[in-house]
Amino acid sequence: MTNGFEEAQERRNWLERLGELIPGFKGFQDRQLRREVDKLQREHLAREVSRLKVAVRGKARAYTDAGQIGLLHLFDRLDRKLDGLAQAIRFTDYGMSGIFDVVKFREEELEKLYRFDLSLLDDLSNLSGDLAAVPLPGAGDARDGLEQTLGRLELLEEKWSGRKNVISDVVETAS
Repeated sequence: MTNGFEEAQERRNWLERLGELIPGFKGFQDRQLRREVDKLQREHLAREVSRLKVAVRGKARAYTDAGQIGLLHLFDRLDRKLDGLAQAIRFTDYGMSGIFDVVKFREEELEKLYRFDLSLLDDLSNLSGDLAAVPLPGAGDARDGLEQTLGRLELLEEKWSGRKNVISDVVETAS
């Protein structure tokens, strides 16, 4: 995974680079940049979750159109859980909190957080694969595939909830 913070630093314009020469300003600038990178990462994750919602709704529509409504409650649960996860990712307060104001991170600690976020993308890819494997109406029993997808989604929700622990570990290590 590329380091989003370093990439953002490299894209600074001449005025921002000039500001780095002002004592104390560079630290402020870096903290703000880290917040922005975190927000961009979270927005990307939330968009990926929303993309999965579109796929869930498409399969649910196919079952509805085929008159097979017996599994719609599982599609509905998937839809609601995906919506909740997307909202949790979008509105988590980590990137906008004052955490970067008082903590100096070393690259190893930030890399731990970036690796965690990258693993979330891998989990979303696996979830997408599970959903794609759910057969269309008339092509097999979808119940097992939907339940497997729900199970993986619940694990992903738990993992996202644990992100604050990863952040706490990074903060404790950095202090």
